[in-house]
Amino acid sequence: MLAMRIPAALSRLAILALFSFAAGVSAAPVEITFYYPVAIGGSATKIVDDLVAEFEKANPDIKVKPVYAGTYQESIGKALTAAKAGQPPDAAVILAADIFSLIDAGVILPFDQFVKTDADKNWINGFFPVYMLNSQSGGKTWGIPFQRGTTLFFWNKDAFKEAGLDPEKGPQTWEEVVDFAKKLTKRDAGGNVTQWGMQVPSSLTSYWLLQGYVAQNGGKLAELSGDKTHFDSPEVVEALQYWVDLALKYKVMKSGVIEWGTNAKDFFERRTAMFTTTSGNLTNVKTSATFPFGVQILPGHKKRGAPTSGGNFYLFKTSSPEKQAATFKMIQWLTSAERSAEWSIKTGYVAPRDDAWQTTAMKNYVASFAGAKVAYGQLQYLVPELATHENQRVARSIDDGIEAALTGKKTPEQAMKDSQREAERILSRYR
Repeated sequence: MLAMRIPAALSRLAILALFSFAAGVSAAPVEITFYYPVAIGGSATKIVDDLVAEFEKANPDIKVKPVYAGTYQESIGKALTAAKAGQPPDAAVILAADIFSLIDAGVILPFDQFVKTDADKNWINGFFPVYMLNSQSGGKTWGIPFQRGTTLFFWNKDAFKEAGLDPEKGPQTWEEVVDFAKKLTKRDAGGNVTQWGMQVPSSLTSYWLLQGYVAQNGGKLAELSGDKTHFDSPEVVEALQYWVDLALKYKVMKSGVIEWGTNAKDFFERRTAMFTTTSGNLTNVKTSATFPFGVQILPGHKKRGAPTSGGNFYLFKTSSPEKQAATFKMIQWLTSAERSAEWSIKTGYVAPRDDAWQTTAMKNYVASFAGAKVAYGQLQYLVPELATHENQRVARSIDDGIEAALTGKKTPEQAMKDSQREAERILSRYR
């Protein structure tokens, strides 16, 4: 009897040990990685680190590793390279405008298959429709709006006072921009400009700044299908001509290419009295400007208009359904109403869902800083950002044309004809 009981006891111990081992294995957190672009200014990396730590605390079964991948262009390059090597990130924040490039590369998953509950459906239906135009294609949702924005117009109130302008009201039309900028441009005794009236950045993604002018002129750069551009249309050429004229005709903006990296700095150091920049710079302006400033939606022409901008979360194809589920949970958490509000308050990006604007935190912030709601008021005038197949190459074709026009190497008409010819060569095979 004893001989028979010992194996049974041993068997029970073995079973208990097996269960303990299994419990230990299941307790190990799921590790996921996401790429995040850092070359956007401000202290975004610390904010991301803090949010990740907060998420991990609420979800101890998931371990998140953010990888700060450089500019948006560098981020998509690294993500695609990693995917081709069989080691894709689980998620990445990449330009919403790169949606077709990611779909064509076959490296991302649509979110629809993970949206199962009513809560999931309410979450995904809660994003502003205009931000979903660069997030959906073919009836599927490929991107989730995260750090989305638009273009805003800023001015130095002290400079307005000195020029005899109402410091509480910025220019409302193209014509007023020129008129105000002439009064704000200062020159020393030798004729050298000490303060420009207006400044518009033209490096990195100059097409995006042009797109605002085009929308205000009643035109568009491309079709939502991603396979057709209109770079040489009269509305686009006229819009570029206006931009060029600010420097070369009216001489209220410095000529040539104006770098993104120095654009806001020039404003802070009073080298320009008015400028446009991404709404993602709003908090940076708020904390860095040593003078009172005004912020408003972009001035209009035939109509009001401004482009959307910024990055989406994309879910990459990986071999582990467990990782995919954990990544979806993280993305859903980071883009909830509360976190969207927090991200908007800390960075200046536009909270991309209406329920974020209804949170107590956002209401209190807007009450203390009215400029925070300017981008929200511009939502009704927004148009989707230029997004095409092979978007990096197409964007490069128009950016090159804009640079040629701003530097006086080509007329706006010739520059846009050449850009359209190159875009057509790239996109014709997708139709």
